[in-house]
Amino acid sequence: MSFSSLVYPFEWIVAWILYGWHSLFTLIGIPPASGFAWVMSIIGLVVVMRAAMIPLFVKQIHASRRMQLIQPEMQKIQAKYKGKNDPDSRQAMTQETMDLYKRTGTNPFSSCLPILLQSPFFFGLFRVLNGLQGMAAGTKDTIGPITRDLARQAEQSTLFGAQLSDKFMGSDTVTVKVVTVVLIVLMSLSTFTTQHQLMRKNMPASALDNPFARQQKVLLYVMPLFFAISGVNFPIGVLLYWLTTNVWSMCQQFYVIRRMPAPGSPAEQALRERKAKRGKVHEEFTVKGLDQAPAEEAKPVSGQRQQPSRKKKKKAPAAKAPNGAQGKSPAKTPSSGANTSAVAENKPHTDN
Repeated sequence: MSFSSLVYPFEWIVAWILYGWHSLFTLIGIPPASGFAWVMSIIGLVVVMRAAMIPLFVKQIHASRRMQLIQPEMQKIQAKYKGKNDPDSRQAMTQETMDLYKRTGTNPFSSCLPILLQSPFFFGLFRVLNGLQGMAAGTKDTIGPITRDLARQAEQSTLFGAQLSDKFMGSDTVTVKVVTVVLIVLMSLSTFTTQHQLMRKNMPASALDNPFARQQKVLLYVMPLFFAISGVNFPIGVLLYWLTTNVWSMCQQFYVIRRMPAPGSPAEQALRERKAKRGKVHEEFTVKGLDQAPAEEAKPVSGQRQQPSRKKKKKAPAAKAPNGAQGKSPAKTPSSGANTSAVAENKPHTDN
């Protein structure tokens, strides 16, 4: 199966979302051939996609919190097997790490789900915008509801005088280069701001000295360079989509840091102080199973199936025999009726 056939379903979805927003803006009086209608349609595409991924984003937040809270246990496991490179030690380290993930309900790949799910739509939009000229000229098949007339409108629509299908590379127009550079700079600033506030406000001091934090610091300065290198090869419409996505992520991160901060971070301390002023108590995020013993410690040492222990029933204490009656067989007891009457006769009368 080719890459084009894999991406085509996402192209089809992107085309329908763009068509839906464009029809809506046309219905409220915006000229259909204007660049503003297609620019707002691309922004609407981002809104639909990111809103649909909000449940995944919530899972991503909880997964990140769990990963931060289990870091001390992870460091203990790493220190336990430090310097041991034999296969048995590596296998044991992997087993203990997986057991820690299992009993704490942590999935280290959950934080990557929103990015992974968004990537096919990004490539779908890139192929739709990159193929507008071919669809308008009839050299390429149309996609979904995008007819040749609509493709011609979208291809000729402009943003500050630059067509949405134009790229920095291969264009001789100064306007295209200026708009492209401005979009790339804004993309880099929004990404830098998002990562910077994440590390400055939403990470505890203990989490700043681990491989994950060092990776975030590298991304903080590498991502703007990545945008500068790759952005010059993307159409302006894709850059607009990318910028809108970054702005959404930045605003979403502001909200999360203020309302759902990481445990032990400066943002959590600020939230605790705000709640204390209103007379409320801050509920700290906890991870179930973090304090449980590892699975191998609970297994029997012999490796055999552990039989359940039976509880011994307590026997009723035997009646104490009268003096001088030890060793003799018990006398025959009278019937229950006679015994009851005898007790009744010897019982003192206490009604008065």
